[in-house]
Amino acid sequence: MLVLLKELCKINGASGDEKRVREYIIEKISGHCEYSVDALGSVIVFKKGRNTPARKIMISAHMDEVAFIITDITDDGYLKFQCVGGISAGAVIDREIEINGVKGVIGAKAVHLLSGDEKNKVPEISEMYIDIGAESKNEAQSVVSRGDFAYFSCDYSDFGNGLIKAKALDDRIGCMLMIELICSDLEYDTYFCFNTQEEVGLRGAVCTSYSVQSDISVVLEATTAADLCGVKGADRCCVLGEGPVVSFMDGRTVYDSELYALAFAVAEQNNIKIQTKTLIAGGNDAGAIQTSGRGSRVIAVSLPCRYIHSAAGVVNKSDIENTRKLLYALLPELYD
Repeated sequence: MLVLLKELCKINGASGDEKRVREYIIEKISGHCEYSVDALGSVIVFKKGRNTPARKIMISAHMDEVAFIITDITDDGYLKFQCVGGISAGAVIDREIEINGVKGVIGAKAVHLLSGDEKNKVPEISEMYIDIGAESKNEAQSVVSRGDFAYFSCDYSDFGNGLIKAKALDDRIGCMLMIELICSDLEYDTYFCFNTQEEVGLRGAVCTSYSVQSDISVVLEATTAADLCGVKGADRCCVLGEGPVVSFMDGRTVYDSELYALAFAVAEQNNIKIQTKTLIAGGNDAGAIQTSGRGSRVIAVSLPCRYIHSAAGVVNKSDIENTRKLLYALLPELYD
């Protein structure tokens, strides 16, 4: 399934520009389920199992990734832009990007031209530009328009001791795991939602969760790992190699305490590595799903990811495998 993950990560799909990701997912799941596409472009799937459960279970992940959108083109052919989703300015400068099949570089004033104060701070996004090699506004406009999306250009690669580096691991990992489940034989009827526009306010999940109205929802995600040089204790948040992350609370959601405890109990019974998030930070589609319609009990199962929302996220293959094991062990406990 890592071949599937590689293919998913290579597809560009910002919030509001998920069409290519959606088409790929539909190609993979066709013939294995019933599905529909809603007005925001999310894919709602019903997978028939061998039995109809007492509870309606929904599993969700989001298709979109953080990226950039072009806001203006200067007279000398540079592109001004803003971020789509939460991207740190420090993760942007000097990065190679791709826009409409054209390569470019995100630039700012050279270090030799910076004043003393400027040298001590990261430039604002508004001070940066994208250089696609155009020499004039007309030349740039021949390939780029305002409102076009630009993407980090980053190869998918294996490195170190079982690590993967790629863009869009948040949340193509969740999409990969859901495709795998949909293409398998399931014991119980299950709903799956591939959501749009998570990175700009959980917008797709608001609609899909209202349509499905599940009793219990499992959100598959990637989350911030901070097991970095000089970071200690709870500030590490979660770490690579210690298994999936099951949260008790984040910036958008207080998770169902019984489901949280159940996940750890199931992991212990099946000798599966598992960890929790030691900082109250971030958020995911659970924040919308929990309060949509009549509400849903929610649990998030996330992959720890270093350098999330950047050109080069890093995950551990063992965490992917342990997340898969946890899902297959946990799901049967949710249906009755």
